[in-house]
Amino acid sequence: MNRRRFLLQSLGASLALPALPSLVARAADGGSALRAAKGAGTGARRFVAIGNLLGFQTKHLFPATTGAAYESTRLLAPLAENRRHLTLYRGLDHGVKGGHFAVHSFLSGVLNSEAQNRPSGNVTLDQFMADEIGPETRFASLTVGSEGGIHGGCQLSWTKAGVRVPPISGPAELFDRLFVEDAPDRRSRRQGEHRLQASILDAVREDAGRLARRVDREDRAKLDEYFTSVREVEQRLQLRQRWASQPKPAAPLDRPVNRNKVEDLPLLYELIALALHTDSTRIATLEIGGDFLPQNLGIDKSYHGLSHHGNDESAIQHLLTLETYQILQFNRFLTRLAGLRDGGGSLLDATTVLFGSGIGDANTHKNSDLPVILAGGGYRHGEFKRLPASGPGKVPLCNLFVDIAQRMGLETGAFGTSTGRFA
Repeated sequence: MNRRRFLLQSLGASLALPALPSLVARAADGGSALRAAKGAGTGARRFVAIGNLLGFQTKHLFPATTGAAYESTRLLAPLAENRRHLTLYRGLDHGVKGGHFAVHSFLSGVLNSEAQNRPSGNVTLDQFMADEIGPETRFASLTVGSEGGIHGGCQLSWTKAGVRVPPISGPAELFDRLFVEDAPDRRSRRQGEHRLQASILDAVREDAGRLARRVDREDRAKLDEYFTSVREVEQRLQLRQRWASQPKPAAPLDRPVNRNKVEDLPLLYELIALALHTDSTRIATLEIGGDFLPQNLGIDKSYHGLSHHGNDESAIQHLLTLETYQILQFNRFLTRLAGLRDGGGSLLDATTVLFGSGIGDANTHKNSDLPVILAGGGYRHGEFKRLPASGPGKVPLCNLFVDIAQRMGLETGAFGTSTGRFA
C-alpha cells in the first residue's frame, strides 16, 4: 500500500498514514468544528502547572505538623506571604516507577511505555482541558520553559495522540507570541498557508476514508488513532484561522532579551501572568529543567550531579539554594496573580496553580511521595494535608486532577489513573 506523508510545518505536525496490514475500519467523521465559546475572559477559570525536573529536598519542604498550624520549613519560608492562598500535599503521586524516565508522567499519571494500552493515551491535564476550552482564546494553551535535560527533561505536556508539546523556551519568543503582530506580507502568506493546509487535510481525510471499507478489526485502532491526529491538527488550524484577523493586546512592557533560565524565570512567570490577564490563554505550563544552570546562581556544579547527593551536606546545601530560588519566583508569581483584578476578585482566585515535580527523590530515583502545592482557584487553602502513602486510604494524584478539571468546567468523572474525585 502506498503511504503518503504530509508535513504541515507551520502547525508542527506530521501526518502519515499508519502501516495497516489489512485494508480498513469504519470511516471517522470527516470534520470537527470549533466548540462554541463559553464566555468572556473576565471571571473565567484558568489553570497553570509548574513542573521541576529534579524535584525538591522534601526533608526541608514537608513540615511535621499537619493542618492549618503547620510549621514553616526552609523551602516553605519563601511562601510565607501566600500561605493562606495555598495547600501543601504529601502522599499524592501516580504509583509509577522509572526515576528520571518517569518525570513526564507528572500531569498525566501515565508512563509513555504504557500509554498505548490506555484509551486516553498519555494526555496531560493541561492538554486534556485545552481540548475543551482552548478554542475560547487565541492560544489553546501555552507551554513554556526548558526544551531539554536529563533523559528528555520535564516533558510536561502531551496530547492525546501521544505527541509532546514543545515549550517556548525564552521570554523574547513568548513576548513575540503574545504581543507582536505579523507584518502584512506575513499575514498574507499565513492565509495562503492556511488554505493549503486545509486542502491537505481534506486530501488526508479522503485517502483515509477510502481505507474505511477495507481494513479489518485488528487495524481499526490504528486508523482511529490516525483520525484523532487529523482532527487535532484540524482544530489547531481552525483556531489559527479564527484569531488571525483579531489584533493582539498592546504590550505592557518592552520586549525582553533572553539571558539564561535563572535570570529569565521571573520574566517567564510575568509573561504567563499577562497571558492569563489579557485572556490570550487560560491554560499554561512552565517547565524548569535541564537549562536551569547552577552556574547562574554562582554554583560551579552539575544540577543532575548535585541531585544524586548521596547525603553529602555540601551538595544538599547547593540544591537548597537552587530550590529556594525557584520557590521564591513561584511565590512572586502568586503575589502577582493576587494583585491583578479579574471581575469581582483577583486573577489568583480564578486561576488554579499546581506546583511540584514528577520525581519525589532524585537521589534515589523515587517517583512516589511527590512534592505538590496547589494555590488559588477558589479553593479553601492554608493547610498541610498528609495522606496515606499506601494501603486502602491511598489517593492517586489524578483524583485531584479530576477535581481541577471539573472546576474548569469539564464534565468528567475520570482522568488518567484516577479512582474518583478528591476535593
